[in-house]
Amino acid sequence: QVQLVESGGGLVRPRGSLRLSCAATGSIFTIYDMGWYRQAPGKQRELVATITSGGSTNYADSVKGRFTISRNIAENTVDLQMNSLKPEDTAVYYCNADIVRLYGPQEWFWGQGTQVTVSS
Repeated sequence: QVQLVESGGGLVRPRGSLRLSCAATGSIFTIYDMGWYRQAPGKQRELVATITSGGSTNYADSVKGRFTISRNIAENTVDLQMNSLKPEDTAVYYCNADIVRLYGPQEWFWGQGTQVTVSS
């Protein structure tokens, strides 16, 4: 069984920083793209940032220059460093990964989500 487990959310003041982490566990053969998405109340889930197995990154325009995505291939983890946070960054953040299982097909997996609240 494959799972994505996020950590690191919380309450932070505007202009503050948070670091989210996500670990993929279970019977994993390899992981291709990994990423972070977010969903604010009343809005659709949107892409925040993605990173390929080769390290190529992609960011939403709203977070460019403030957020940095990184991953550890050996440990099957992906992090999101969030700086200069704004109230509009408030959302539930979800980890996402394209995983080839040892004993099953390739599939996209989602974490359970972690709340990030930016407020004074």
